[in-house]
Amino acid sequence: MQIFHGALSFASHTSEMSTFQNFLLFQDPHSLSDHFIRVFWEQAFKCSFPASATDKGSCTGNERLESLPHSFFETSMTSQSYSVYNAVYAVAHALHAFYSSRRKYGAVLNRDHPRTSKSQYFQLYHFLSQVSFNNSAGDKVSFDKKGELLDGFDIINWVTFPNKSFVKVKVGQMDPQAPSGRRFSINERKITWPAHFNQTIPLALCNDHCPPGSRKKRKEGKPFCCYDCNTCPSRKFSNKRDMDDCLDCPEEQYPNKEKNTCIPKDLNFLSYNETLGITSTVLGLSFSVTTVVILGIFIKHQNTPIVKANNRNLTYLLLVSLFLCFLCSLLFIGQPQLLTCLLRQIAFGIIFSVAVSSVLAKTITVVLAFMATKPGSKMRKWVGQRFSYSLILCCSCIQASICILWLCTGPPFPNLDMHSLPEEIVVECNEGSGNMFYYILGYMGFLALISYVVAFFARKLPDSFNEAKFIAFSMLVFCSVWVTFVPTYLSTKGKYMVAVEIFSILASGIGILGSIFFPKCYIIVLRPELNTKEHLKMKN
Repeated sequence: MQIFHGALSFASHTSEMSTFQNFLLFQDPHSLSDHFIRVFWEQAFKCSFPASATDKGSCTGNERLESLPHSFFETSMTSQSYSVYNAVYAVAHALHAFYSSRRKYGAVLNRDHPRTSKSQYFQLYHFLSQVSFNNSAGDKVSFDKKGELLDGFDIINWVTFPNKSFVKVKVGQMDPQAPSGRRFSINERKITWPAHFNQTIPLALCNDHCPPGSRKKRKEGKPFCCYDCNTCPSRKFSNKRDMDDCLDCPEEQYPNKEKNTCIPKDLNFLSYNETLGITSTVLGLSFSVTTVVILGIFIKHQNTPIVKANNRNLTYLLLVSLFLCFLCSLLFIGQPQLLTCLLRQIAFGIIFSVAVSSVLAKTITVVLAFMATKPGSKMRKWVGQRFSYSLILCCSCIQASICILWLCTGPPFPNLDMHSLPEEIVVECNEGSGNMFYYILGYMGFLALISYVVAFFARKLPDSFNEAKFIAFSMLVFCSVWVTFVPTYLSTKGKYMVAVEIFSILASGIGILGSIFFPKCYIIVLRPELNTKEHLKMKN
């Protein structure tokens, strides 16, 4: 027996029943109704009752069953006895259900199917498969779809003694009905190991446990306990060891570097407190101040030839629109709100359309003014402020109509993008009807292209009307910036997408301001001797 000391084994599940021990201890071997007890008693205590031969001694019936060694007789309910106990009660419940259904539907069966109203005991199997009850030990008894008992196994630790007796200690359990992760349980503190056993506790594994942050992947062609440990993929984590699969983090969280827990995502938007936001703000304000300074210079020298020669009122309108363009870039900085989302693209589209249409009006005015100087020209009636203002108003109203249609069909709104960046929540302005934004850009590009074409053909006009050269260059810069903007905008995410649009607004605005007005300011401020009517009329 000593060879089994400390061994572990599996046995069908059983539970202790105090009533069962009382039942055994109060058995009467003198009873004539159960001959098996008399035979067992004589064999167990090596005696005989008066009716038997007397060579083995005499049985009194007062022998104590609990005095028998455990190797011969157990007073606790064995796994076999427990299974028989459950089986008897399962049949009893099935019979009860069977006869209850007969009482309920028997009258109908006798009336409609008299031949089938007799007891059909083969139907008992159906009721037996549906049995589910708790026995007196509190264990649930039921069957699965295959008709097998939903019962687990007990893990037994064998403890032997020098007198060849032994005790079976329950140290764990395998319960198929337990929640996942609790189906196998064992209490290592209850286990008694052999005295000569001085090694570490053996692992029923061919590799180490998978730590949190990884998942098990079974090795092909290897036993079920052999597996690789794969790190959890992005956006997933595992917080327990030996997990079969990783778990998804909530949308507002992402896994840490160890992939064993989830941490909150940071908000991603272009803030006034970061370098990129500060730089954009400083540039926008600097360009706005520069525009105001240029406007002041032109107002101060409004009666000089160079200011009067280039349509003074259109110049003021263009400078004011450029000033507003630089300021509207500030609407893109900071956490998006409903009002800023509605204003930023609409203001950008309308203000830039006024600026570009002003450039177009100046370009056409240059061409018409030159054509009107020819003798007998009918173009003189088109030269004047009414035509220029009508053109600007018409072009701006078309853009305003596109913006109003955008607001009516699918206006922009604040949105939280959880998926574009793995570790951040992008706080953005969802464009709503996204195509409308590109319609606005397309319309501005159309106006800029017309201005460039007209200015390009008018670039060789006499120097008295040479502003067309600067306009052509400014529109070339404008178109280049926004053609480059589209692929760059679509390839970036988060706050960098907003930064690209701010840069495009500032770059195209300063392109127009620098190309058209810096040369004039140079002459007005630094070379006033060139700011004369005679110089403007001079030809190459």
